[in-house]
Amino acid sequence: MKAAVYYENGPPSVLKYEDVEDPYVYAPGVLIKVEAVSIEGGDTLNRMGGPLITVPHIVGYQAAGTIVQVGKDVTHLKVGQKVVTVNAFGSHAELRSVPARNAWVVPDGFDIRQASAIPVPFGTADDCLFEFGRLKAGETVLVQAGAGAVGLAAIQLAKRAGARVFATASSDEKLAKLKPFGLDHGINYAKQDVVAEVMKLSNNKGVDLVVDPVGGSTLEKSILSTGARGRVSMVGNAGREDSRVDVRPLMAANRSLTGVFLGAEIMTDRVHDMIQRHINDAAAGKLKVVIDKTFALKDAAAAHAYIEGRGAVGRVLLIP
Repeated sequence: MKAAVYYENGPPSVLKYEDVEDPYVYAPGVLIKVEAVSIEGGDTLNRMGGPLITVPHIVGYQAAGTIVQVGKDVTHLKVGQKVVTVNAFGSHAELRSVPARNAWVVPDGFDIRQASAIPVPFGTADDCLFEFGRLKAGETVLVQAGAGAVGLAAIQLAKRAGARVFATASSDEKLAKLKPFGLDHGINYAKQDVVAEVMKLSNNKGVDLVVDPVGGSTLEKSILSTGARGRVSMVGNAGREDSRVDVRPLMAANRSLTGVFLGAEIMTDRVHDMIQRHINDAAAGKLKVVIDKTFALKDAAAAHAYIEGRGAVGRVLLIP
């Protein structure tokens, strides 16, 4: 099969388009013919500095396609079904082998490209908001990096739950694109002081919950944007800052900070069923999946470079 591989960590240019051996199908797993790869934020971080599980290494969490082989222990999936899959690596390829537990059925007629971009962003946003963020109707949420896939998912899910939603982005143009998804107030962090704007919008009360996939200095602003007993769900380091965060302000107002990692519980019934609900809702038109741009699999290096240029709104896909 063809795959986008690399032999060492580094910038997007380390990605090469090569022939590699087809993956092995284990008894509790399935093999899919990949039709769409959703490039996740962790994919670019892993390419830059993550472990090379295999050499050459095929990076990538998430991909969707058609099942072409089923392991002998699998009874709930069959050849010919459309599924979207998540695993620790291996998405940037024409074929992908994953545990059957990490595959979700795509409803008939639903666009496989949109399905490919659902599990990690929507599952992560759901955990940040509800499982660990304990969001309730009537509360106020700040979504950092609202134009990213997790941000777009969080805006929609928070609004649907009856929250008032603020979000940050790097331009007024990006913020305008978030309005149709349920954004109440946008904050241009390139021009405005995020904490000051949050306090102005909340009558100096602060927000009840922040979803922060950025980390670093942004995380400090997230903490300071919360009010009494405010919560922060920290879910990544998209900002790539190697910096210490002063958490002492947590004590000042009985705030709390929770680290969220979907992968730690992705094989549980709770998470599996939650992700399937989001896929079904998107297929029914109840949630929107935003695809910014698509690239051919052979152009994976260009796709990674485009993502790192931070101009995307939503997910970037690779098409084998």
